[in-house]
Amino acid sequence: MGRIIALSGWFLRYRGKVERIKIVAVYGSPRRKGNTAILLKKAVQGARESGAQVEEIILRDLKMSPCLEIFGCTKSGECRLKDDFQKARDQILASHGLILASPVFFYTVSAHTKILMDRFQSLWVKKYWIDKTPRKHPKVIRKALLISAGATKGKKLFDGILLSMRYFFDTIDMKLWKALLYRGLDFEGDVLKFPDYLEEAYEAGKEFVKVLTNHEAATLG
Repeated sequence: MGRIIALSGWFLRYRGKVERIKIVAVYGSPRRKGNTAILLKKAVQGARESGAQVEEIILRDLKMSPCLEIFGCTKSGECRLKDDFQKARDQILASHGLILASPVFFYTVSAHTKILMDRFQSLWVKKYWIDKTPRKHPKVIRKALLISAGATKGKKLFDGILLSMRYFFDTIDMKLWKALLYRGLDFEGDVLKFPDYLEEAYEAGKEFVKVLTNHEAATLG
């Protein structure tokens, strides 16, 4: 393999092909212009301006059934329910990094986000039941950025989300790189009152690309 040269958003293999950082941004809010959606757009802007290719998935627009737990995935790891999940799954699995944004609902993610996560149970089945991957396997090849916001200011407001995300990311061979967590945001557009939050999300998107670029270059090198 040739020498790897890393630039922001790109990997250039010496005398080889050029690869661009691919990020998937998942909008988990039921509101199209909700606070997490606004924050995610800023992160996406930062990532794109840093050279990454970003695909956006708006969960509220997808036709996706909840997991029905019929165990049709136990033979091959493929979910028997055919809907928009397969496309979203393939986009996420083909990415170098994931940015996922969801508001807090009863100390966890939105229903839209939870449906997506639960449908990845088929991948969990393939990974641990079919392929029998050791539970403490060291393979973590990709990274994720989490954005969440809630109305209250409770100390444990994000504990449930962070725990759920830890195990979800493990299933898709990802590790949480950074979490942007904001309290006191309830009504649509509340985040616009806090320009520092928007700037933080924008800068996180830019930094995320640099981290992914260096990580992938090191992995390939």
